[in-house]
Parts: sequence; C-alpha cells; structure tokens
Amino acid sequence: MTPAGGPAESSPPAVSARPRVGLLGTGPWARRTHAPALAAHAGSEFAGVWGRRPEAAAELADTYGVKVYDDPDALFADCDVAAFALPPDVQAPLAVRAAAAGCALLLDKPVATTVADARAVADAADRHDVASVVFLTLRFAEPAAAWVEEQARRSGWFTAAAHWLGAVFPPDGTPSAYADSPWRKAKGGLWDVGPHALSVLIPVLGDVTSVTAARGPSDVVQLALRHTSGAASTAVLSLGAPVAAAGVGLEVRGAEGVFSLPNWTDVPGAYGRALDALLTAARTGAPDPRDARFASRLTEILAEAEGQLGA
Repeated sequence: MTPAGGPAESSPPAVSARPRVGLLGTGPWARRTHAPALAAHAGSEFAGVWGRRPEAAAELADTYGVKVYDDPDALFADCDVAAFALPPDVQAPLAVRAAAAGCALLLDKPVATTVADARAVADAADRHDVASVVFLTLRFAEPAAAWVEEQARRSGWFTAAAHWLGAVFPPDGTPSAYADSPWRKAKGGLWDVGPHALSVLIPVLGDVTSVTAARGPSDVVQLALRHTSGAASTAVLSLGAPVAAAGVGLEVRGAEGVFSLPNWTDVPGAYGRALDALLTAARTGAPDPRDARFASRLTEILAEAEGQLGA
C-alpha cells in the first residue's frame, strides 16, 4: 500500500525468462568479443545483428545462425536487450531509440563523446525505466573486477597512478586490428582508454572534483585528478605508444599499503558478466553502479579534460 501523499512504488519492468539480445555493430570488437559472448551466454538468446554495413551484418549473423536486420528499430522491436558495438557518437542516438522501444541497454564505452549525448542516453534510460550497463572491461574481467571491489572497501587513500598505453597506432610497428577506426584516430587514448582508468579510480578514490590535462608526444594525454576522498591521482593515456612501451598498470597507495591492479584475461567472459549484471538490474529494478548515468559522468570528466587541451 502506498502511504498517503507518498509516491507510488514502481515495480521493475518484466523481463522474459530467456531474454532476446540483439547486437548492433560488426567491427573487430563485435566479432571478437560481443558476438561470441552473446552466443555463449546461457541465460539469454542471441537473436540477431544489425550493422551499418549490410554485408558485414549478414556475414556475422550467418556465422552464429541468427537473424540479420536491415533496420535497427526492427531489432529493438524484436529484442529485450540492445547490445552496442558501435562508435560512441553512433551509439548514443540509437541507444535513446532503443530505450524508447523498451530495450535494456548493454552499452560500450565511451557512451558518447559529448556531454549532451551522454546525458541524453542516461535520461532516456531513466525516462523509459530500462536498465543499463556499460561494458567497462576492468569492472567485469577477473581478477581485476574483484580487486576494484576490494580496494573500494578500504579507506585512507593518498594517491594513485594509472597508465594505459596502447599500441593501436604505433610509430614502430604494425597497427592493431582496431586501427581502422576513424573515431579512435580522431579522439585518441583520452576517449578510448580514459574511461577504463576512470572506471577504476572513481570507485576506489571517489568522484573527480577537479581535473587538469596536458599533452605529451603522439596522442599522449596526462590527467591530474583530485577526488572526493581527498586523494590525488594521475592517468597517462595513449593509443600511439611504441610497441615496447605499451602496457597497462594502476597502483593505489594509502594508509593500508600499496596495491597494484592484477592482470586480467577472458574478455568475452567479462562481457557475459556484464550481460548478467544488466539482466539482474532489469529484473530487480536496482540500478547497476556501472550504468549509463555513471558513463555520463565519465564523459563529463573527459570532455572537461579535452576542453583544456584545445586544438
């Protein structure tokens, strides 16, 4: 019973026992991670694929024996979950349409590269009462995900240092499979790997209260951050590192000691856990901490940093 004068309690939207998941995107990330993870997921049905290149969508759909869609809205109408493997500024407006169609949103990072677009996705999820989760790899891949949760329970942090130096566009070697990506080439490491670093620093040290950004060689961006805990952190980000210099690391230091992020493996398995988290949020009505609203906050921070860098 609703108390007099109080708001009516809302129940979470119904989710079928075996939700149908549609994939939007056909690039290397979709082929290597999203599609195999969706096909292997025991708690859902991989229903179909839409892509901006119809021939690529047909090829990927044929590989997994699922339907190919020539219209994203038709996919939304058929599915309970829309899974995105698209450039951020293509993803954002389609995610708004998917939410309006009642689909839960399994988003990629960054959810958008403008604050307005990122907020529009989060607002649409709220307005249409659909669950959302953003696939931030370090928050789902083990043992990294468990390590983040363990550090988030500690206190007395002093400082942290993160680096994510990718060799997607190396000056001294063969570009990676993700080099044929105009948005990555245009936006660089700040936007592609910056969300990963922030997705760990924020739950451990608290939200960012100030950010200062500086350029380095190639596309290197160095962020100096302050957090609500009072701790300071740095993040060095690049997609253009020399092959021998590439790597990922994150270290936090505080009253309880020094703790380093462990290596992680099985990215398709991590994607499956992201889908599990989304389905849990959809069934319980409890927002996941890695939802579109959190992703919108990441975009706000990255956009502020980009604004300081200038042209």
